[in-house]
Amino acid sequence: MVRKFTMYSDHIRIEERSIALHGEIAKRLHTRRELVEVARKNLEQWIQRDGETPPLTEWRRILGQPLEDIINFLVSPGEKARQLRQSSPFCGILPPRERWKIYEAFSAGTYYQSRRKHR
Repeated sequence: MVRKFTMYSDHIRIEERSIALHGEIAKRLHTRRELVEVARKNLEQWIQRDGETPPLTEWRRILGQPLEDIINFLVSPGEKARQLRQSSPFCGILPPRERWKIYEAFSAGTYYQSRRKHR
């Protein structure tokens, strides 16, 4: 039973990390709109390599929307956003140091330790 709770908690932790990463990307998009082009180029390379898959087709549709809609989608807690963040074309936007800072904040030890302090 404890293991099931831990796995569920790990899913939550990983989803919160994904939202944090995409939240940082969203902040950059507010000031550097041209970064959407990075995602579009990544997406087109993936489509050329892997073909049209449902997630890539959905990302193409999303990236065709107004910037505010894209930004809202990136940090949405909804099921569709959660699924698509797993294949996000926004890779390469955050510098490695910033990305690893977020990863460290959501490492199992750091994450669970900080949750104990807040109870």
